[in-house]
Amino acid sequence: MAAIKEISTEQKLKDLYQLQKIDSKITEIKTLRGELPMEVRDMEDELEGLKVRIQHLEEEVTKAEDVINNHKAAKKDAEAAAKKYEKQQDNVKNNREFDALSKEIEMQKLEAQLNEKRAKDAAEELRLKQSNLEAAQKHIKEKEKFLKAKKTELTDLIDETESEENDLLSQSTHHRENIEERLLMSYDKIRKNYRNGLAVVPIRRGACGGCFNRIPPQKQMEIKQHRKITACEHCGRILVDEAIDM
Repeated sequence: MAAIKEISTEQKLKDLYQLQKIDSKITEIKTLRGELPMEVRDMEDELEGLKVRIQHLEEEVTKAEDVINNHKAAKKDAEAAAKKYEKQQDNVKNNREFDALSKEIEMQKLEAQLNEKRAKDAAEELRLKQSNLEAAQKHIKEKEKFLKAKKTELTDLIDETESEENDLLSQSTHHRENIEERLLMSYDKIRKNYRNGLAVVPIRRGACGGCFNRIPPQKQMEIKQHRKITACEHCGRILVDEAIDM
């Protein structure tokens, strides 16, 4: 049975630092894309809301047109009824019948006037609804044009970075296979604690490359020897010397 090869601490540190560099490049690509995907989704949701609003406005316009047509028809009916009663007055037999018809004529003329006013009021309301509808239609066209441009921008950006990102993800997976589970768990936990995702950082100018706090000279010497894995006392990131990358 072949003996399992013991991986040195120095190699573990190299593997961790290489993994960090790869994952940082992946983070850079995602940062480059920025808020575009979320912005596109928000605009798509906004457009859906605008489409629903336009549908409601169109329904209101149709109802207002129906109301106008109904009042115009009622006006015509009242005017026709008034003319009919006026003709009947020519054939009345007594004053009582004449007076009754006169009242009917007056009522029908009032009904015609009332429906004319209602039709005018409804027409004014229709103009307002049509104006709102036109404004909403103009707004949605502008939004659709802007969304199309944003989608094109996002597609172009994805096309430019997708191949590189897939390659880096493959490299990240490969490096993870060479790192023991305990270290990986610590690495991933530290990365989640920081927005920039830095879990392994080099010492630069005597300070932690993550939080920039000074590292004591004795501790720096120990880190350069690559004999153990050392975390920054201030931020908890894993420290390496810059020579580890050579």
